[in-house]
Amino acid sequence: MALTPIQDLFEIASERKGGADVFKETLPVPDTVDQLLEIPDDRWLSCMSKCVFNAGFNWRVVDKKWPDFEKIFSGFDIHKQAMMSDEDLDRYLQDARLIRHAKKITSIAENARFCVELKKEHGSVANAIGRWDPEDYIGLLDMIKKRGSRLGGATGQYFLRFMGVESFVLSQDVVKALIRDGVVEKNPTSKRDLKAVQEAFNEWREQGPYSHSEISRILACSVE
Repeated sequence: MALTPIQDLFEIASERKGGADVFKETLPVPDTVDQLLEIPDDRWLSCMSKCVFNAGFNWRVVDKKWPDFEKIFSGFDIHKQAMMSDEDLDRYLQDARLIRHAKKITSIAENARFCVELKKEHGSVANAIGRWDPEDYIGLLDMIKKRGSRLGGATGQYFLRFMGVESFVLSQDVVKALIRDGVVEKNPTSKRDLKAVQEAFNEWREQGPYSHSEISRILACSVE
């Protein structure tokens, strides 16, 4: 089945969101590779950690507490957090300024070690993630899920989106749009379905002038 042209989807979404000029201003434009490469390692770990804590929690509560997280976890220095000890964990679990969830706090250390590995392999976390080919975004999601901690599913998708990486988020509305266009029949979780999603996004991207990030929102806003 041929995909609905992305410009047609943009027009449908625009009609529902106040017109083309208004809607266009809401599209999430990703950072350039050069911009991504300027992001220091600690910011990648901070965002990973925040997205992990956001999962299943009220985002406003996490936002309010995050300045304390930054202070207590030494600005998310990847080398310091990679060395988190059992004694450190016990201390964190007694600190009322934090969200005291042992597995999520432990994931900070696990993801710090993941970041250290990426830095050793690529020179920086930014080099590893920021240079990843957008046309293999599903491969990037798979990599951070397998090598990171608690970064699967929506958590990993929002982490990449918040960092400015060109990305798509498989929200409920995006999935509805993909089903409507015949890309998949249900929420894509299998390798076959995820490959089909990637190919569809790549085709829409080639039609121009939108990035995966923008296409993701266009799809979400094109459904009733």
